[in-house]
Amino acid sequence: MSDWIPLECNPEVFNKWANKAGLVSSSAQFYDIYGLDPELLSMVPRPVKAVVLVFPYGEARDRRRAEDERIAKEGGPNVDETVFWAKQTVPGACGTMALIHGLANSDVTLAPESPLRKFIDECKDKSSFDRGKHLGNSPLLRDIHASLAREGQSAPPLRDNVDQAYTCFVVAPSPPGAVSEAASNSDADATNSTPQRIVELDGTRAGPVDRGVCTDLVDDVARIVKEDFIKNSNSVKFSLMYLGQPM
Repeated sequence: MSDWIPLECNPEVFNKWANKAGLVSSSAQFYDIYGLDPELLSMVPRPVKAVVLVFPYGEARDRRRAEDERIAKEGGPNVDETVFWAKQTVPGACGTMALIHGLANSDVTLAPESPLRKFIDECKDKSSFDRGKHLGNSPLLRDIHASLAREGQSAPPLRDNVDQAYTCFVVAPSPPGAVSEAASNSDADATNSTPQRIVELDGTRAGPVDRGVCTDLVDDVARIVKEDFIKNSNSVKFSLMYLGQPM
């Protein structure tokens, strides 16, 4: 299986990819988030369906691997089984993985019989690894990716020069049986008090990662990016996009 050319973090490229693959453009599109300051975040129309982050991978690799090992050893919050996650098996496909994770876990409209609709339906009963393999073996999605990987404002990077990766944040229901801390310490109905969760979906990791209670996806992801990414980085090479209602 050959490598894929990484996608540029560019809403125009992402929207062309998604629309070609089957996203009904009137249901959602990708847009830039221009910064993490409160004033800039307030410009993002709510509600947001997903947030895509591009970050320097080299300096985060060991930290994220250690986190995966800690979760495997100590456990962590369960992620609802309805969350769609695929293991990345194709080098260079992390942008496409983030795009698919955002669309597959959102209330967007996909055209019937479209490549993306078929891919998601065919993956329902597959393991996360087999979902990743299925993406690499999909001629239609591979061709869509190839046709757009050379678009954008910058030249496609050489494989050895790629040091940025994508991850996606979505809103997910709490797993069955989960009880919020507030509910567990009161007489409130736990069923009605269980909040939604933020789930990070990165195909290069060991699995989906629960990032805590979701109050506002944009603000919550901004906090996570500041605390877990930028604080530990010497780089300024971060970019954010959101999936939301068309403007």
